[in-house]
Formats: sequence, structure tokens, C-alpha cells
Amino acid sequence: MTKTVSQKELGKNSYTKEELIQCGNGELFGEGNCQLPVDKMLMLDRIITITEDGGEHGKGELIAELDIDKALWFFECHFPGDPVMPGCLGLDAMWQLVGFFLGWSGGPGKGRALGVGNVKFTGQVLPSAKKVTYRITMKRLIMRRLVMGIADGVVEVDGKVIYTAEDLKVGLFIDTASF
Repeated sequence: MTKTVSQKELGKNSYTKEELIQCGNGELFGEGNCQLPVDKMLMLDRIITITEDGGEHGKGELIAELDIDKALWFFECHFPGDPVMPGCLGLDAMWQLVGFFLGWSGGPGKGRALGVGNVKFTGQVLPSAKKVTYRITMKRLIMRRLVMGIADGVVEVDGKVIYTAEDLKVGLFIDTASF
């Protein structure tokens, strides 16, 4: 593992798809540190904004987007004949963003989802949609020996809220062998 590169200290507050892929390849926060999934499991196309003091609790906020294309892999295999994005992928995207926030803040280690308090699904992402927007509001950031973020999240499709999640928990771990 190499020293963590704090994107926050560099003043970087938005990311393109290419930069998110760099993160997935271990090229953004330093080798062995926080990485996003790559290929099909990366559930975002861009991070529009990331701040250390925004959001409802003043502890940080992320806004990210995923462009919807009817050719996306999950539409073909999730409920054949009734294509819909699996709700778990939207939940995973929110965990991905909380983990990204930890890496962006300079936290070392590999990210792991630790849980969620409450999730509510009130809509769906269909192939006819245009864009999914993720809004993450950080509630707590622990940057000691334990590196963990707790956040609330909202998923919107074409401007309509379709999922909410409370107390999304993600940690960063130097050693995940015994996890």
C-alpha cells in the first residue's frame, strides 16, 4: 500500500467516468487504497460534486449520476420480459459513493460496506429512463485507526425520488484477510 492521496486537499470536487475508472484501477488514491468497482459493477458515470462541509449535517455531500441506456447488462437478465434495474445495484452505488468519500478524504485502506439502517424503495429504474442521480449526505466521518463513514442517501430517476437509505455504513481496512 502506498500513501493515500487526499483529493480533498488537492481541491478536486468532481470526477469524470475516466477518473472513476482510474479509481477502480487503484490509480487515484494510491495503490492498495480505496477503489471503486470496475466494468459492469461501477454504478456511476460521474461525480458532479463532492464537498467536505455540504449536506444536511454539514459533514459532506456527494452528487453523482448514471446515464441509463436500455442496453445496460442488468435489464436483460433481471426479470426477463419485465426489465428493471435491481434495487440492490442502487444501494451498492450509494455504498460505493460513501467509500469514495472516505478515500477522497484521505482515509487509507480498502472499502467494505458494513450495513445500512433502513432502506425504502418507492419506484424503479426502467430502460425508458434517462438518468439516475445519487445524493449522499454524510452524517459522521471517523478518521482514526477506524476509518468509517455513515451517511444517508437518495436515489432519483429523472428527478423523482425512488429509493432512500438511512445510515449507510462503509469502512476502510488495511487488512481485509479476516473480514
